[in-house]
Amino acid sequence: MPDPSNFPPRKRPVLVVLHQERSSPGRVGQILESMGHALDIRRPVLGDPLPATLAHHAGAVVFGGPMSANDDEPYIRDEVDWLAVPLRENRPFLGICLGAQMLVRQLGGRVFGHSEGWTEIGWYPLNATQAGTALMPWPDMVYQFHREGFDLPSGATLLATGHHYENQAFRYADNAWGIQFHGELTLAMMHRWVVHGAHRFELPGAQVGSLHLHGRLLHDAALRLWMTAFLEKVFHED
Repeated sequence: MPDPSNFPPRKRPVLVVLHQERSSPGRVGQILESMGHALDIRRPVLGDPLPATLAHHAGAVVFGGPMSANDDEPYIRDEVDWLAVPLRENRPFLGICLGAQMLVRQLGGRVFGHSEGWTEIGWYPLNATQAGTALMPWPDMVYQFHREGFDLPSGATLLATGHHYENQAFRYADNAWGIQFHGELTLAMMHRWVVHGAHRFELPGAQVGSLHLHGRLLHDAALRLWMTAFLEKVFHED
């Protein structure tokens, strides 16, 4: 019989916050599970509560959604307020798109649309800053689906920039991270986004659906490798 003392210690689950009934943590969830973490999935928009502490979690990921961090819905306000928990406890936190914008709001920054109405919907260039380059290699192109961006919060370190929306990735203190772009999409998810989001392709700066899928063939392998390395950096366990 195997000796249980030889088994690796069980890792704590990662709290996953989603914003629609059909939403999925996608590739981020797959990577975290491959790292040994279970996923504790909550949907506050459907009434799921968020924990008062992250002491029993390895950290948290708040994903994107079609809503705005500026919306006055109670669950949006509650999520923004709840982000004080990982910040206060210095627990690993990653905000993706809307999740990053909520983190900015919690830190006192602004979330706003482009002054000329430009969106980023499709594949766009990414440029690592000096601080970002020192941290890790970054992909040259990333997948975007947003029409709002954000200020860099006071005290945060900018890690990557874009053209229409300058602030694309940042780190705050030791363990809080925000990225504007999406590294979580599986192929099935991208097909769903292209179908359900087709009405947005008429917006300024948006790319048509065929370019989303063609760009995936060209750029997704590098984005997937980056997402894996990035999650290992965010959710390292001492």
